[in-house]
Amino acid sequence: MGGRVQGVFYRATAARHARELQITGYAKNLPDGRVEVLACGSEAALEELTTRLWIGSSASKVTSVEVAAAPAADFPTDFITR
Repeated sequence: MGGRVQGVFYRATAARHARELQITGYAKNLPDGRVEVLACGSEAALEELTTRLWIGSSASKVTSVEVAAAPAADFPTDFITR
């Protein structure tokens, strides 16, 4: 995610939405100021999470959301923030 997404509870908001949608994975800050979200769940849940990631937290200003398939990996059993 790009835009003003660090220091505005974006990761916590993403985690709350992911847990509500029964999605596992993580949200972490990247050195360039973006936030990376890795999500694993049903197609419908992932589509809903993508919609919510565009909205972000009340203090964030999201200017971009990029979606890409991730290779199979050992996903966390919950949604965590790093």
